[in-house]
Amino acid sequence: MKVVIAGGTGFLGSPLAEAYAEEGHEVLVLTRSLMSGDSRHDPGTGVPGITRVGWTADGKTGSWAAHLEAADAIVNLSGDALDRGRWTPQRKARLRDGRILATRSLAAAILSAAKPPAVFVSGSGVDYYASSNSVPSTESSPPGTGFLAHLCKDWEAEAARAESPGTRVVLLRTGIALERSGGALPRMMLPFRFFVGGKIGSGHQYFSWIHRLDWVELVRWIVLTPEAKGPINAVAPEPVTNRELSRALSNALHRPSLVPVPGVALRIALGELAEPLLGGQRVIPARALALGYHFRYPDIYQAFRGIFGE
Repeated sequence: MKVVIAGGTGFLGSPLAEAYAEEGHEVLVLTRSLMSGDSRHDPGTGVPGITRVGWTADGKTGSWAAHLEAADAIVNLSGDALDRGRWTPQRKARLRDGRILATRSLAAAILSAAKPPAVFVSGSGVDYYASSNSVPSTESSPPGTGFLAHLCKDWEAEAARAESPGTRVVLLRTGIALERSGGALPRMMLPFRFFVGGKIGSGHQYFSWIHRLDWVELVRWIVLTPEAKGPINAVAPEPVTNRELSRALSNALHRPSLVPVPGVALRIALGELAEPLLGGQRVIPARALALGYHFRYPDIYQAFRGIFGE
């Protein structure tokens, strides 16, 4: 297969690209570190291996779009991390533009391709849904309100433009991906390392998560499953409360979970960014389960045993 990944150097995109390359597939990673249209093969990734292609994610197509021709799948993971810095107006604009314009560029390139991809998997997030700790959210649940919900809704609308009789579109609503080498988990681990870990706020808010290996395998399964289309929640089938998460992490690290983080302190430290952490979302992967995807790590204790090797 020929697989194109935008955002293929990040925490999720990099292992996805490596998994495809190791199986002998051709992988093109769109990057802004090269001039638009230029390409460079990554040494040590085999043949065909991983090739980086320069692009400009400005809402338009360009010379880079020619590299998308005859791709079997395009995976869009573009966008800056949400938790790197306070949400100032400038930061919000950057978070929004990085996702909207990149997705608009990819959709335009797909629609203009002589041979478009069979599937376009475009990233989104469980922040699409309203905060809820009682009724679980599934793919059929309505969107929430607030900055992140509106961002996800508009982001998905741009991706949906690429749909055609020849291209199915998947809107991948990802929860918090867990792996000790990056993402959110190292920051979650740090207080426990110093014996000051504990629940955040009330501890009753739900945390929708997925082991990174399950995320990679879910994306690969989606690419090969024609019935998989529209919104799909990329989360483990057993979300946990923040209190349960803290307990599981303290067990895995052999550290106590005794020092809670008051909600007011988190709001002072993080501003608006604190609201998703304190609100909670109880999201279920209803579509993936209905279509037969089997999660390797369905519960948090299994996930931490896999991550920490115990």
